[in-house]
This record gives sequence, structure tokens and C-alpha cells, in this order.
Amino acid sequence: MQSVLTQLGFTPASPMTYATVTACLVLGFAMCGLLIPLIRRVTRQRGAEFHHTHKTPVSRFGGVAMAGAFCLVSAIALLTQPSSSTAWQSSLLIISASLAMFALGFCDDLRPLGAKKKLLGQVIIASCVYFGGIQIELIKNPFTNTDLALGGLSFVATVSWLVALTNLINIIDGIDGLAGGVSLMLMCLLATAGMTVASGFSTLIAVGMVGALVGFLVYNLPPAKIHMGDGGAYFLGFLIGILSIVNSHKGSVAAALIAPLFALALPIADVVLAILRRGLRGLPIFRPDRKHIHHRLMDSGFSRSRTVLILYIISLLSMFLAFSLFWSQGRLLPLLIGFLFLILAVAAHSCGYTKDWMLAASPAHRSLAFRKETRYALTLSQWFEMEAERRECVFELWQDYQFFVRKLGFSEVKLALPDGVNVWRSVGQEGGLGERHSVRHETGSDMAIEFAACDGVLPRALFDLLAELAAEAWQKAASRWQQLHNAPVRFDSVSADKSDFRKSARRYEPARPAWWVPKRDIGPETT
Repeated sequence: MQSVLTQLGFTPASPMTYATVTACLVLGFAMCGLLIPLIRRVTRQRGAEFHHTHKTPVSRFGGVAMAGAFCLVSAIALLTQPSSSTAWQSSLLIISASLAMFALGFCDDLRPLGAKKKLLGQVIIASCVYFGGIQIELIKNPFTNTDLALGGLSFVATVSWLVALTNLINIIDGIDGLAGGVSLMLMCLLATAGMTVASGFSTLIAVGMVGALVGFLVYNLPPAKIHMGDGGAYFLGFLIGILSIVNSHKGSVAAALIAPLFALALPIADVVLAILRRGLRGLPIFRPDRKHIHHRLMDSGFSRSRTVLILYIISLLSMFLAFSLFWSQGRLLPLLIGFLFLILAVAAHSCGYTKDWMLAASPAHRSLAFRKETRYALTLSQWFEMEAERRECVFELWQDYQFFVRKLGFSEVKLALPDGVNVWRSVGQEGGLGERHSVRHETGSDMAIEFAACDGVLPRALFDLLAELAAEAWQKAASRWQQLHNAPVRFDSVSADKSDFRKSARRYEPARPAWWVPKRDIGPETT
């Protein structure tokens, strides 16, 4: 082991000694392992979201433990830095920017900020990093060994890189252990890259985060006892992005930038497919859905643990290609790209994406009417979610939901709550309108909705999309009603006496005309 590290340029005589590396690894693991049980006791759990695989509330503040471990490891790493002001300035910029990105995600964990506000915050933080001196200034061709100066595009490349890496980790954080496991692999890659290019500070940070992620995964593997939340995902993604820029020496070491892309091949492919899928369906690009790779594997019958294991295997294969690319300094890039596409093609076929591509090419899926139906469903969903604030009991909300699903074209909807099942059926779709489609969505640990419609009214592709949107609308409206009324979601539930609804007295009442407006008889006219 010692000879390998010596060949990589990491000698015991350097300020970054073996004892320092070991201390960062152990302290990162210990700090995260000690903070997580405390966080689980003191934090309030947010309810499960529709696009997540968990149906019961789980704490989303695991990122706090990783941020605490990062602060401890950073303090140790700073002690190994040279006394030059440039090195300290760069190190402090990495620490402050990473914690700022964590704070942005943590605020969203406390109270959702919205996609536009979060993106603006990410761009601002990434811009501060650029103007602080950590930049991608050039791109090196690994074949010809020539440098291409980016000039004015350096700002765009730096900000785009940091924002993209930040969101990639957040996107795959939809199933227990996946984001943490992929981040652990990437931190191992960055630690190796840091030792190779003799970047002591980034190496110690990466090693410390390896320990922290191991401590986090003890509680995050299926079934998860805590999630990293947006705070942890933003923090890890941004830290991976900024350390890769530091290890690339402003882009002159091309393999240090390309290797993380290979390691992140799985989330990158998932994001690209999500953008295409949402664009074809007329959905907002930043809107979450339940069509990611891990959702498809679970829908195919795999358990949560088996799904994570399959995705770990794909990520490990991509990581092996990333290490090969880094060790060859980019000379094997064409061959490795071919292997990567082969891995992704097999994975896409196994997850059923080839059927989606055929469906996307069909005229029905490309039609303007399909996109209009999507926008109509989104508008109705917003109305229904706001209507939850006006209803005093769950049964009134269920009556509004019947209007909602009838307007979307469903023929039957069955809602199961803890105290029973209610069924709504539309008149006029009993038969003769083509094949009957049906699908069931779990919207909580004790809630489920089953939808049905005829193919002549809702073709299969449109039916699946509208059923998902309708199920998500019920889940959001029910959660909002429960939060406002301080009562369980049951058909016989009514607003509690001490609820926010009772205090504000926000009951719905029809508008009453002013006293000077003459009364009108609205009864039937006589002839």
C-alpha cells in the first residue's frame, strides 16, 4: 500500500501524512455516526412525497450530519495547507461555497422554495466560486495533448458544471442508499485523483467525506432511517463538482474532469431521459415524476434492496471505466465510451426504456392534443390542492375529487382510506368504448387509489400520465388538509377544534350581494 501511494506522489514526508489521512477518515465516520441518532430524535419528519419510494415519514436532515463532518475534516485539512495566502483563499472558498449550497438545500428541506428560486441560488453560489478564482479555464485534448482556452466561455462552463453536478446527485436521491452510494464511489475517485495531482486539501476532504458517507449509509441503506434531503444532496453534488475542478488544475488535467462524468453515467442518462420524457408529455422539466430508473425497477417487481443492488452494480461498472480513464490519462477514451454505451444500452433495455422510445415516436404521443390534456390536468390539480384549504371534512374533499377525475375522463375511481373504501363511477362509459385500462397508485402507508378508463376515451399513454397526475394531486391535497386541520385522513374525519382551519375560520361561503343590489328570482320561468 505504501509503495502504491508513493508512486502516486503521496509520501510520508509531505504535510499530508498517512496519520492525517487516517484521522480524516475516522473522524468523518465518527462525526456522522454520532450526529445522525441525535438528529433523528430532535427533527420533525416531513410527510412522504408522491414521487419518493417511501410511504411513511422519514427524517430528511441527514445532510446536517455530513455538513458537520465536513466542517471537522476541513479544519484538519486547513492545518496541512501551505502558509501561502493563495492556498488558504482557495481552501476557504471551497468550504464556504459548499456550506452555502448546503444551506440552500437545508432551507428547502425546512420549507419548499420552488425550482426557480433554488436554481437561482445555485447559479449565484457557482458564480461566486468562479469569481473567487476556481474556474475551468481551458480544455485539454487527451489525444493531441493540446490546450483549448475557453476565454469568455469559462464562466458558462464553470457555472454549468457546478450546477449540473449539484442537481445530478439530488435527482438520484429517490431511493434508499442510491445517492449516498454513488457519492461514496465518486469521493473515492476524487481522493485518488487528489493524490495523483498532489492536491493535499482536496484529498483530505474527499477522504473525510468517504468516512462520513460510510457512517451515513449505515442509517440510509434500505429500509432507510434517515434521508440526506436536498441539503445533503446539494452539498455532495456541489462538493464533487468543485473538487473535480481543483484536481483538474483549471481544466489542464482533462481526465480529472472526464472521469466523474463516466462515474455519473447512470444519473446523467436518467436526467436526459427525464427531460425528453417530460418535454414530450408537456410537463415542466423540473417537475418530479415516478418514471426514473429506480421507479421502473421497483414497478417490475424488484424490492427496494434489490433495486439499489442492481443500480450499485451499474454504478460500479461505470466507476471502473472512470478509474481506467483516469489512469490512462484519457488515451483509452474512445474504447471506454464504447463500453459505457454498451452498459447503458443493456440497462435501458432491462428497465423498459425501449418501449418508451417507441411510444414517444408514435403520432398520439407527439400530438398537440396530448400536451393540452397535460396542461389541463395540471391546472385542475392546482385547483383541487387549493380546495383542500376550504373543506371542513375529508368526505367533502372526496366529493371535489370526483368532479376532478370526471373532468379528466376516468370511468371509475376507487379510493381506499384507513376507515373504508369509496367508489365513484361515471355514467356513460359502461361499454363499447374500447379496452378498459386500470392502474393502482399507493399514496401513503394506508392510502391507495385505483383508476379505470376506456381506451376510446383515454388512450393508454394518456391514461397512465393522467392517473399519475391525479394520484399525486390527491396525495398533496390530503397532506395539506391533514396539516391544516390537524386530523387524520379518513372519510369520517372533520377539522379539529384547535386546528389552523378553526382558528382562521376559513370556511367557504358563497358570495352575498350588497344590500343595495336588488334581489333576483332565479327560479324557473313560467310560460
